[in-house]
Amino acid sequence: MPAEKKSILCPNCRKLISADEPNCPYCGLARPGLLNMAGIIRKIFALNPILTIIYVNIFFYVVSLLLNPTGIFSGGGFLSFLSPSGQSLLLLGATGTFPVFGFNRYWSLVSASFLHGGIIHLAFNMMALYQLGPFVLHVFGFHRFFSIYILTGIAGFAVSLIFGVDFTIGASASICGLIGAIVYYGKNRGGEFGQAIYKQALGWIVGLIIFGLIFKGINNWAHGGGVISGILLAMLMGYNEKRDETAKQKLLAYVCILVTLGVLIWALLSSVFYTLSRL
Repeated sequence: MPAEKKSILCPNCRKLISADEPNCPYCGLARPGLLNMAGIIRKIFALNPILTIIYVNIFFYVVSLLLNPTGIFSGGGFLSFLSPSGQSLLLLGATGTFPVFGFNRYWSLVSASFLHGGIIHLAFNMMALYQLGPFVLHVFGFHRFFSIYILTGIAGFAVSLIFGVDFTIGASASICGLIGAIVYYGKNRGGEFGQAIYKQALGWIVGLIIFGLIFKGINNWAHGGGVISGILLAMLMGYNEKRDETAKQKLLAYVCILVTLGVLIWALLSSVFYTLSRL
């Protein structure tokens, strides 16, 4: 008696097909079963992806303090209150010319977006994410949102690396990427609503520039790289009102999520192991 075949909905055209089809017979999507399995990742994050990212940032902030409690009050400046030590941040994946070229920690371009230099630094960034994230999630969809957030963080830190920033962390590059995506959406959508969104997003960028000029230690290169890459990604991927998320965009999001999880788990385990080995 032949084994019963499992049926799935093609992740691209949403038609019923066999799970073991090498290509969707309707739209030609390669390995539709593999993409369908990736939907498990979405179920994990879909309850509230914004809060999931915030919780990860908070978790890594607490870990960065616990790895070296003696460094908590050693920082200086407004944004360094309750700050982790530089060693803790380096172990957990701070980026810049020093970690990347000095220790070949190229993966830190991913992890740095989830680290913060103090409680105020963390609070500002997470409040911004909480305010901007739901709008980008609604306009661009689950998969494009994650791709924009993760990839613009990498792009922002890559730009700052090119311009010689030696040590840097924070979610602001990714948040600037969200702002860049909003700029594109508002300008491209047009109309009264689009223009209002566009002007508001430009106001945020002006505020970022002023903030970066007033306070020392702000990575303006990463902010600029985040905004520009956010505009470009939004332009390339489109948004819900004009274009549905494609199977390739969904796959890109799952790759971004899995790579980020892998990097963060590696950073966590390696830093804890190193710290315990030094006791």
